[in-house]
Amino acid sequence: MIRSATINDIAIIQQIAQTTWPVAYEDIISKDQLDYMLDLMYSNDSLQNQMTKGHQFYLFEIASNPIGFASVSNEGEYIFKLNKLYVLPSTQKTGAGKALLQKVIEHAKAEHGKQLILQVNKQNTAKAFYLKQGFTVLREDILELAHGYVMDDYIMGLNLTNQ
Repeated sequence: MIRSATINDIAIIQQIAQTTWPVAYEDIISKDQLDYMLDLMYSNDSLQNQMTKGHQFYLFEIASNPIGFASVSNEGEYIFKLNKLYVLPSTQKTGAGKALLQKVIEHAKAEHGKQLILQVNKQNTAKAFYLKQGFTVLREDILELAHGYVMDDYIMGLNLTNQ
């Protein structure tokens, strides 16, 4: 079951992120950068700020047990951004990620979105998942963070007008 997440679910979102990130990024970024980015994106203040600024979070639950989450935001000009989509490593390849993505697409379309975009690390195997779901690579982007860290990503997009 997928449900909307609220500020009361922040601890659940943090727990899933702290479990999935080390597995997803262990061969891609350093532990120091991983810890920095988890704090940057998943601290209580950061998640509260995202939620109050209109980021819609969804939780995927099996028998009331949360196993994944996604978040989407309206970027203006009918463009929505999939900011986060993570499923616990032990439950990947069960359809939970695809279901969360579908929920995000439904949300964006209900809000008159015409395109859904996302950023994915160039070395992240999730790129293949997004390609399989119909996304295409729009461009490459390198974002410089504090402490000399960088995000070396593909910006991918999905046209929602023919979904």
